[in-house]
Amino acid sequence: MSQSSSALQSVLLAGGGTAGHISPLLATADALRRRHPDVRITVLGSHGGLEETLVPERGYDLRLIDKAAFPRRPNAAAVRFPQKFLGARRDAAALVQEVAADAVVGFGGYVSPPAFLAARKLRVPIVVHEGNALPGLATKLGSRFSPYVATAFSVTKLPHAQAIGMPLRREITRLDRDALRPEAVERFGLNPDLPTVLVTGGSSGAVRVNEPVAASAAAFRDAGVQVLHVTGVGKEVEVPPGEPVYIVLPYADRMDLAYAAADLVVTRSGGNMVCETSSVGLPAVFVPLPVGNGEQRLNAADVVNAGGALLVDNDDFTPDYIRSEVIPLAADPERLARMAEAARAQGHGDADERLVDLIEQAVSDGVSRH
Repeated sequence: MSQSSSALQSVLLAGGGTAGHISPLLATADALRRRHPDVRITVLGSHGGLEETLVPERGYDLRLIDKAAFPRRPNAAAVRFPQKFLGARRDAAALVQEVAADAVVGFGGYVSPPAFLAARKLRVPIVVHEGNALPGLATKLGSRFSPYVATAFSVTKLPHAQAIGMPLRREITRLDRDALRPEAVERFGLNPDLPTVLVTGGSSGAVRVNEPVAASAAAFRDAGVQVLHVTGVGKEVEVPPGEPVYIVLPYADRMDLAYAAADLVVTRSGGNMVCETSSVGLPAVFVPLPVGNGEQRLNAADVVNAGGALLVDNDDFTPDYIRSEVIPLAADPERLARMAEAARAQGHGDADERLVDLIEQAVSDGVSRH
């Protein structure tokens, strides 16, 4: 712990839009509060993001500014962008002053650049965390203004970056899957004596993952494998009843129990999902989202190379692949045990605490690059 620990009074955490930004932000907020029970924590988000629900649920003060998305092409939105961005930066600066922030910590998303620029102008230390293998525009900007830069993955290229892992909530980092498994199988109505495949597309679901798995329900049953399928709200699938069970849920409010119930997970490879499954030692079949700049494939690279997961392209994730690769793996406990050990070795269970260390260091040093 740095010498600044007793002086840390107020921290502004900026990030939002998706769970990929909000989850590590909330884990960091929890770690800050554990170490500094009296610290004032303010979360800066934007209208329309998941933070509007998730942040108040965790008991943190949420302030919202208008979303100022960087224009990708010349159009009417691009014309309006400069004025919207200046307004967002002005609002962010007013909040930094209102809460007397000792540091501004940005996790990406549209809200982070205004917060970074406001902090720079006000000479408030900036801390950056990038949760994807390929950095976004927001964290690239923040890293230009600060030497306090942390990443979830070792392959991420940002100035001054140190790879600390992904800040995760403690119900994940301290999860004992074996100890929790009896409660988990009872909660979901599973058979404790059969292998279980967890299928999830992340917080919003993934139709392109859901449909091939649902189409393979009979093949799973023929192999004696049960399925716990978390589809995403509004993306439910229809599967005829039968044995072993194929359970369809739109949402799981206890992902720790879902992880404990599972022997294998089939999922996208967003940064949070890769880090959570690694941390709990859960073997995975990753199906990277085939859009953007390919960061989901890179997110999974370390754990795949270590032998803790398989990677399959979106177009190749078919019922044939499921029958030939996923189901045999789910029914092979020795291989799953080896993969679990390899996955766990890639986890960073202390990333939340290490990011608090970095925040304390930034405040202690009391500098920000200009």
